[in-house]
Amino acid sequence: MARHEPITGRYVYLTVEDVEYRVYYEEAGQGIPLIVGHTAGSDGRQYRHLLNDPEVTDRYRVIAFDLPYHGKSLPPHGVPWWTQEYQMTKARMIAFPNALAEALELDRPVYMGSSMGGHLAIDLASQCPDRYRATIAVEGALRSAAEYVDVGMAGIRREFDNPNVARTSTGAAMLLNISPYSPEENVRELQWEYQCGGPGVFAGDLYYYYYDHNVSPEEARAIDTDRCMLYLLTGEYDPNTSPADTKELADLVPGCKYWEMPRLGHFPVTENYEEFRRYLLPILLEIEDGSEASAPSGSGNLSL
Repeated sequence: MARHEPITGRYVYLTVEDVEYRVYYEEAGQGIPLIVGHTAGSDGRQYRHLLNDPEVTDRYRVIAFDLPYHGKSLPPHGVPWWTQEYQMTKARMIAFPNALAEALELDRPVYMGSSMGGHLAIDLASQCPDRYRATIAVEGALRSAAEYVDVGMAGIRREFDNPNVARTSTGAAMLLNISPYSPEENVRELQWEYQCGGPGVFAGDLYYYYYDHNVSPEEARAIDTDRCMLYLLTGEYDPNTSPADTKELADLVPGCKYWEMPRLGHFPVTENYEEFRRYLLPILLEIEDGSEASAPSGSGNLSL
């Protein structure tokens, strides 16, 4: 008998900024809707372990979508996209999960995203608190203050959108962001996903990641966690968003909750899901029934 996974995939048409996109998404489970957003330059395959976790899908309808130009979501048909330079903005990032939730008629879903998607979780809590019952920012912060902020988009495109540089180099570069404790088979899978990205897409995503996502202290203090709870999870070995970077945000947002995740890196959902789920499951339980989420033994401090 054939072995199947409990995941189904479909396409949905979403209109964002007057452009219609054919967006691919996969889902599994039933219950509270949980939209999950991928990292820059990758796609929803990063969440395959989560979609196959019955402790999550018994209570949550998990929906992993590919942003346009990523994974199975092609560039928009009927638009001369090849004449334009791809660049992801904050407004567009916010619009896609909102449009997806509306199209699928989801009742105040939970949103969780990682890296670029983690920054988005913060922006959604800030800008759209009544649309979501909670957001979970994995590797999120006020801003990304890495060296790329200073080199500008021209420098980013020279490194990550250069016809003289093989796409395999992007996958290899991701190895610098992964914990040394993560299983190699997971690490290689993540590297493969990054090698599959379309030309210019990773670089274009970094416009949002490094520049258009920039939360001021005043905006952070204004996030209302009574309207939309904000959870923050950051890996110990993340060189892009350090635990200190996330803690800076956590100290500003009244009522948010933050855990540092020892032995995890920038891609915890993919690089070591078995470890990551130890932090995720208590949060999902808290969202579901209002119980108080507690950190696993040996984890970092919780900020309240």
